[in-house]
Amino acid sequence: MRLITVAGPPSSGKTSVILRLADVLREKNQKIGVVKFDCLTSFDRERYTEYGIPVQVGFAGKFCPDHFFISNIEDAVRWGVREGFDILITESAGLCNRCSPHIRGVLAVCVIDNLSGVHTPRKIGPMLKFADIVVVTKGDIVSQAEREVFMFNIRQVNSSAKIVFINGITGQGAFMLGKHAESAANVTSLRGYKLRFTTPSSVCSYCTGETRIGEEYQNGMLRKMEFP
Repeated sequence: MRLITVAGPPSSGKTSVILRLADVLREKNQKIGVVKFDCLTSFDRERYTEYGIPVQVGFAGKFCPDHFFISNIEDAVRWGVREGFDILITESAGLCNRCSPHIRGVLAVCVIDNLSGVHTPRKIGPMLKFADIVVVTKGDIVSQAEREVFMFNIRQVNSSAKIVFINGITGQGAFMLGKHAESAANVTSLRGYKLRFTTPSSVCSYCTGETRIGEEYQNGMLRKMEFP
């Protein structure tokens, strides 16, 4: 079974890109499954189900989405193997742009949209920097000049990634993503695999449920600003 991780900021069009990719893969009689990792809520289960794609959805709740992803990805792969999928796609949102749900040896896709601002690629961390493929959505709404500047800024962050523009409504560009998906490695287990980058590291009193504000309530790993 081939495994692909798809990540990107909220509302960047990840689900639409995956559905358009599914159209391409189905033409090749590929059986596809999706695991959706989200924070609080999601309506994508209905979208995938209506499309006839088996899907599992998990919510991180009060936990860090990255830690939630890592804690469940091996179980997700086992589910995909049991179901006999040709391709399993995981979808997760980089809520803080510091998230890094990409795994060494597993095809990594980052989805960002042209409407988020031309400087957005420089504000996204490992999720973009360590991706194999960067998918740009909503490029049909901006000018050619804005697309060029956006692509230049992507190259400044990740010079080796393949950049694909996809229209999430018409599916234009999805064929090229489908060609890249063919290079995804076969995976039956992720035991022993490593992340491409470390997860956000902070274990403080607020991580464990503290809600009161004040230095006397701040314990653990903290980072303080310096004010004049």
